[in-house]
Amino acid sequence: MTIERLDPAALPAATGTYTHGTLVTGARRTVYVSGQVPWADADGRVPPEFDDQCRLTWRNVLAVLAEAGMGVEHLAKVTTYLADRRYREANSRIRQEVLGEHTPALTIIITDIYAEDWLLEIEAVAVES
Repeated sequence: MTIERLDPAALPAATGTYTHGTLVTGARRTVYVSGQVPWADADGRVPPEFDDQCRLTWRNVLAVLAEAGMGVEHLAKVTTYLADRRYREANSRIRQEVLGEHTPALTIIITDIYAEDWLLEIEAVAVES
């Protein structure tokens, strides 16, 4: 299986840790990760700071992937919902920490989040051969 970056020359270069699209060939299994939220830390609470919420949310995404025997290298598409655009830079930094060199297709949406104390939500699609 391969996940190939699609960065057409006709588009401005993708900046940061994403690609304009991904082409998946030879996939045998697909995992759709429901929107994961910063619920809950070891104490059963939602951390108040964005960085902690973001890391916790990614931990939850990775737990779903691990349950399927997958990791970040299998991510083809990630959608992140942010409660406020002021979290953009921290979100990008932490995502890069988590994903490393892997650059899936990516969408970030600024929106109201289901619970008032949640500052983000992340959903994803992963594939494996």
